[in-house]
Amino acid sequence: MTINQIQDAIIEEFGCFNRWMDKYEYLIDLGKKLPIIEPQYKTEQHLIRGCQSQVWLRAELRNGAVTFTADSDALITKGIIALLVRVLDAQQPMDIAHTELYFIDAIGLQAHLSPTRSNGLLSMVNTLKSIGEKFSKAH
Repeated sequence: MTINQIQDAIIEEFGCFNRWMDKYEYLIDLGKKLPIIEPQYKTEQHLIRGCQSQVWLRAELRNGAVTFTADSDALITKGIIALLVRVLDAQQPMDIAHTELYFIDAIGLQAHLSPTRSNGLLSMVNTLKSIGEKFSKAH
């Protein structure tokens, strides 16, 4: 699936919920299903800077596509990184670097986050995109 197809699927999934409490519960469930990052990557080097919670992210280039694993010590934040990984995992580095992540506004995610979580979301997005940029230059 392309990045935009995945984003459209997420928009459709979140459209099934009328209340934000239900969307938060869904987000938490997504976080619980996130494939856990291996313990040796839960280090300072893999922490995303600018997040209120701890968020670890590992990326590697496999067969021209970037694969991500991640984890967080906070439920909602783990759900957010799970969504971002779902959209960008197994995609081409240049596509990751230059994609517009429109699903965030379309589902109202940023509007329903506290200012510190919203800043953390921006840090996660910027980190993922910079990884795409780094791998596209190396590829």
